[in-house]
Amino acid sequence: MSEGSGGPSGTASPLTVERLFRDRRESLRLTLLNPGVGLDGEVRDPDISSPGLALAGFTGRFAPGRLQVFGETEITYLGSLPEGQAGERVGDVFGFGIPAAFVTKGLAVPDGFLEAATRSGTPLLRSGLATKEFYWRIKPYLDSMLAPRTHVHGSLADVYGVGLLFVGKSGVGKSECVLDLVERGHRFVADDLVVVSRRAPDVLLGEAHHLQDHHMEVRGLGIIDIRALFGIRAIRRQKRIEVMVQLETWGERTSYSRTGLEPEVTEILGVPVPKVTVPLNPGKNITVISEVVAMNHLLKYLGVDSAADFDRRLRDRMRGVSEYLEMDHE
Repeated sequence: MSEGSGGPSGTASPLTVERLFRDRRESLRLTLLNPGVGLDGEVRDPDISSPGLALAGFTGRFAPGRLQVFGETEITYLGSLPEGQAGERVGDVFGFGIPAAFVTKGLAVPDGFLEAATRSGTPLLRSGLATKEFYWRIKPYLDSMLAPRTHVHGSLADVYGVGLLFVGKSGVGKSECVLDLVERGHRFVADDLVVVSRRAPDVLLGEAHHLQDHHMEVRGLGIIDIRALFGIRAIRRQKRIEVMVQLETWGERTSYSRTGLEPEVTEILGVPVPKVTVPLNPGKNITVISEVVAMNHLLKYLGVDSAADFDRRLRDRMRGVSEYLEMDHE
């Protein structure tokens, strides 16, 4: 478990063919061709494939468990086979236990196709979309539903376009800091419980739990609705997490970074995330510091590292002094 995490990794809930059909029936223009087949099979792989060479009998590289798409190429090929062979070929594909199969462009299925699907218990759905558009619409849905997830105890805000994830012990002031940022015109994403999902090898998205929405707990005040108080411009549904800000009480014996030349990095779901530890003491303006953290991250993204540049200039100036002292033989 990464630092700051508060829940196990995994997906939100099992994605069944029935849920996919219910959620995307209209946008994918789906029709179930064999309604007698159960739709409780789980979809576990976000990738979706076409059977390809498996229809020609080569199944050595076939990926079982994936949703399969039969486009015009596959249907035309099956229609060219001698009578009875089309059913046998698709029967071999369905024998791998795929969750469901789709036929695009509203195409009619060859003889034996529907029977083979029903016999193997594979839901067969027809889409009115062209194959390319079908892929465009279903892939983001699968990536979102099947993304690895975890829960982080913290608060998430969009500060100058940078996703800052505030973590720390309970009561340290995470919510109050984000509330102050919202009052200064920045945007609120989630408080207390942040649901984090990995959408790409190096992309983490954070959002609030669906029951929590855009509410925040402020100690002494209670639950407040950020959207109702500050308006729609003060919130975001989700935001990429780019920097973790660790808030902690100042410790006299704790060593804190003074130059920024050795940046901290933590991990969430296997993705490295820059980390900034900010010690808190009376009078410190954590809101302004948070804004500087965001702006400094933007500078680094543009290739400007202030700490490294300062260190380089200092070393260049000191090099001349060192050479002068080397010539002093007194």
